[in-house]
Amino acid sequence: MDKTFEQKRNQLFVILAGIFITNALLAELIGVKIFSIESTLGLSPANLNILGFEMDFNLTAGAVIWPMVFITTDLVNEYFGKPGVKQLSYFTAALIAYAFLVIFLTMQLAPAGFWMETNSHDAAGNVFDMDFAYNKIFGQGQRIIVASLIAFLIGQLVDVFVFQQLRKATGSKYLWLRATGSTLISQFVDSFVVLYIAFSGIFTNRQILAIGITNYIYKFLVALLLTPLIYLGHAMIDRYLGKENAERISDNAATQSKGFF
Repeated sequence: MDKTFEQKRNQLFVILAGIFITNALLAELIGVKIFSIESTLGLSPANLNILGFEMDFNLTAGAVIWPMVFITTDLVNEYFGKPGVKQLSYFTAALIAYAFLVIFLTMQLAPAGFWMETNSHDAAGNVFDMDFAYNKIFGQGQRIIVASLIAFLIGQLVDVFVFQQLRKATGSKYLWLRATGSTLISQFVDSFVVLYIAFSGIFTNRQILAIGITNYIYKFLVALLLTPLIYLGHAMIDRYLGKENAERISDNAATQSKGFF
């Protein structure tokens, strides 16, 4: 491989890593907000009866941009294999932990008096504690943070393992199968791992299952809708690297991706 190609390959990894890290970190930060899909779209609540519980599609705001993590994971998986995904996932988890540490430290800072006074009323004139609001929005329970990081890492390991097993079985064919299939399985695992770690003992097992099923229905539909974007991403990368070079590093990535860990 010539020097120009190596530069392009390195630049590709940096671009994909930047997209991956940015969206994963943002998803964790904005995830404190729970929103209603139905209300956002002007629809009536779904009122799904799941395990005896009436469930609507109420998700964290992070779910809006998490699909970008799906896409970049599959692209890194395809061209850099398990070593690339693992390196990126561990680094991202460390950065997320660092971000939460910094946020926790800023919550301990004493607020300036003028900041509290000039930001103490909302648009309707209601008085509120700005420092309390800041801490409430940015602060998340330690258990939820730990659950999120563990689920993220397990989900990534499952994704890369399933992706490479499907590629081993089908070769370079059926891109949609390995990309969508690995996402569907990894997100199933992620959905329930994070809920059980974060809410076991707080919610009943049936409640956790009901919430997890509702969340997974959303992720399942999103994964299917993302399939054309996966093909678009591959086409752009193949054009950037050159078809022959892209196929070569993809095959090389597959040979380096053995085992689960």
